[in-house]
Amino acid sequence: MSESARHIDGFSPHPWLRGAHLQSVLPSLPLRRPFVEWRARTMLETSRELLLDCGDDVRLQAFHSAARQPHASDYLVVLLHGWEGSARSLYILSLAQTLHAAGYDVVRLNLRDHGDTHHLNRGLFHSCRLPEVLGALRDLQRRFSARRLALAGFSLGGNFMLRAANDAPTVGLDVACAIGVSPVLDPATTLIALEQGAALYRKYFVRKWTRSLRRKHKLWPDEFDLASLVDARDLRSMTERLLLSHAGFADLWSYFRGYAITGERLAALRVPATIVTALDDPIIPADDLARLANNPSLRIVTTETGGHCGFFESPRRGGWIDRFVRAEIDAVRVGNA
Repeated sequence: MSESARHIDGFSPHPWLRGAHLQSVLPSLPLRRPFVEWRARTMLETSRELLLDCGDDVRLQAFHSAARQPHASDYLVVLLHGWEGSARSLYILSLAQTLHAAGYDVVRLNLRDHGDTHHLNRGLFHSCRLPEVLGALRDLQRRFSARRLALAGFSLGGNFMLRAANDAPTVGLDVACAIGVSPVLDPATTLIALEQGAALYRKYFVRKWTRSLRRKHKLWPDEFDLASLVDARDLRSMTERLLLSHAGFADLWSYFRGYAITGERLAALRVPATIVTALDDPIIPADDLARLANNPSLRIVTTETGGHCGFFESPRRGGWIDRFVRAEIDAVRVGNA
């Protein structure tokens, strides 16, 4: 583990909100959408769609909200959702609003086959499609050449952003910092946690993934055999069938190694990066933190509670993680001024 790892007690949710499962579910409850969208209305009103050229005829969708105040517009903050989330996920909207109100240019990026983007690209999404995310970031850098990139992602999106930061110097990206919120560390142990943990998470991901595959198949009926995937009914079998028949991986473990960030994956990281995760995360085992490379550019922040991408303090104060991410980007920006 990085020598710069530290545990903080700054996140103090209401006593009734301290459960790991409650923390994981509460921030994304549909009942919160009207309030979150109302709070984010200014950011959403200034949002415009971008279709990013990622190379190899791949396009990814993003939404740009220009800064209202010029003092922080030297940074372009790019936010990335988790698996089966989207640029309109509540945690993305909440953080985007916080950053936009602070004067930052904000881009909310959709991964392939997430949000309303199944029509854009023929092939199916999988988690080793890092090159197209790097391509999207390069296109953003071309469009906003006066700005440095600050990257932040949740869960699988956090994993993507940390890998992107790791590869940034070799692909010509000017990345000021990267923040992963509850990022996937080792997908193999995450799958085990999902299989052995509360059934609600397995059912959630199977339901949303199946719905996404049906939508993709309707648009690209000759691209894959839908029945062979959705008939599996569990995450492990669905993933194995997808990889072997459509993604070109030899087995599940070679696929997992392709996007794990444990071991030496981040050993060469030179971009200032922060991982923030809760010790009670029911999806990302905290023990995997000890398997990260010891790198002075990587800071690991843990909280006692917070669940998976939760960090919800109270209905009045909302998400602690929004203020944390803003403070991290502010600190890097001030340090580089």
